[in-house]
Amino acid sequence: MAEKIAAVATGHARTGIGILRLSGDGCIEAAGQVFHLQSGKPLSSLPDRKLALGTLFDVQGRPIDHCMAFISCAPHSYTGEDTAEIQCHGSPAALAAGLEALFAAGFRQARPGEFTRRAFLNGRMDLTQAEAVIDLIDAETADAAANAAGQVAGAMRKRIDPVYDSWVDICAHFHAVLDYPDEDIDEVSDENLRASVYEICGMLEGILKGYDNGRLLREGISTVIVGRPNVGKSTLMNLLSGEQKSIVTQIPGTTRDIVEDTIRLGEVVLHLADTAGLRDTDDPVERMGVELARKRLNSSYLVLAVFDSSEELSAEDLELIEKIKDRPVVAIINKSDLPRRIDIEKIREKIGHLVQISASEGEGVQALEQEICRLLKLDQLDSSAGVIANERQRSCVEEAWKTMEQAKQALDGGETLDAVNVCIDSAIDSLLELTGERASNAVIDQVFERFC
Repeated sequence: MAEKIAAVATGHARTGIGILRLSGDGCIEAAGQVFHLQSGKPLSSLPDRKLALGTLFDVQGRPIDHCMAFISCAPHSYTGEDTAEIQCHGSPAALAAGLEALFAAGFRQARPGEFTRRAFLNGRMDLTQAEAVIDLIDAETADAAANAAGQVAGAMRKRIDPVYDSWVDICAHFHAVLDYPDEDIDEVSDENLRASVYEICGMLEGILKGYDNGRLLREGISTVIVGRPNVGKSTLMNLLSGEQKSIVTQIPGTTRDIVEDTIRLGEVVLHLADTAGLRDTDDPVERMGVELARKRLNSSYLVLAVFDSSEELSAEDLELIEKIKDRPVVAIINKSDLPRRIDIEKIREKIGHLVQISASEGEGVQALEQEICRLLKLDQLDSSAGVIANERQRSCVEEAWKTMEQAKQALDGGETLDAVNVCIDSAIDSLLELTGERASNAVIDQVFERFC
C-alpha cells in the first residue's frame, strides 16, 4: 500500500493559482474529507481528469477557498497511483491551511521529488526521464527547456532502445545455439556479429558526442573576457550584464579583481568573468590581478578575447593569440566606431571565429551571440533528439561503449564467441543502469536529491 502524500506544488510565494498535489492509495476518498464538490457528490465520483468546482475546508471545518479539483486514477496518472489536485487561489495562508487539513485526513508531507520518484518506481518513466523533470524546472532558456522536454518525452530512450534491441537479438540467438545444440538453429556468423558490434559502437559513440553541447545548454558556459588593458573588456562586461558591473576608466590596469556575472545572451547562458588586462607590470596589486586573470583563462571553457580595432596588434595581443588559438575562442574586435588600424586577417589566421563590435555604442551583441552558437555548434543541437543530460548518464553510456570496444577487439583478435558475449552482457548492464532498471538505491537517491 502506497502512503498518501501531499504537497504544495507551486511554491510558497503569493501567486494567482496555488496547487495542492496528492497521491497514494485511498487519496481520492481522503481528499474528499477536505474538498467538497459543489454538486454534493463524492470527489471519487468525478470522471477522470475533469475539473470540478468545490470548497476547500481547513482542519476546523471552515471554508477557506472556493476552487477547483480533479482526480486521476491508477495506473494512468503521473505517479501510476490514484492522484488528485486541488487548484486554489495562490494564498500561502490558504494553501498551508489546506495542507494541514489534508495531514489531519491521513496524508503526510511529500518528500522532495517523491511524486516523480513514485512515477519512476511504478514504471511511468525511466530514470533519464525523471532526471529531465528537474532539468526542465531548472531550465534558464527556451532551448534548454525544449531539450529537457524532449528528454521527459523519452527522447533518450528512443535512442537507447535500438541499441538494446540489437544486443538482445545477438545474445538471444547466441544462447539459443548454446542451450539447444540439437535444434536446427543457424549459428551466429563472425561476419554478422562483427557488423552488429561495429554498428552498436557507432550508435553509442554518436550519443556520447552530444554530451558537451547538451551540458553547455543546460548548465551554461564558463566564460572569461581577456585582453590587454584598455581594449574595452569592462565596457563589454557592462554591456552584456545590462548594468555597471566593472569600473571603466581611461587609466590602464583599473580592473584588479575578477568581476563575475551570469547573463543570458539570446538562448545561451554565460557565466562571465571580467579580468585584469594581461601585461607585465611593476605594480604588485595589478600583478596579482593579472595572475588571477591567467588562472581564470586556464580554467574557463569559452574565451572572449578582446582587441582594440583602433590600434595595431601589440606584443601582448600576439602572445595572447598564440596562447588561446586552440581553445574555444571568439576574437572580439572592439571599438569598431573608431578608424581601424588593427590587422584583422592576422587574427583570423589563428582564430576562426571573429566579430566586430562597439561595446561603448552597444553594437554587435547579436553578432557575438550568433558567433558563440556557431563556435559551440549549439545552433545544430536538435532539442527533440536524445542528449546525455549529466555525468551519471555519460558515465553509463561511456562504460557501455568501452565494453563494446573490447568486444570489437575480441572479435578482431579471434577470441571465442563466449568472450564477446561476456562483453555484450556487461554493456547491457551499463545501459540498464542508465535507464534505472538495474540502478542501485544509492544512485536513485542521488538522482532525486536534486529535486526541491
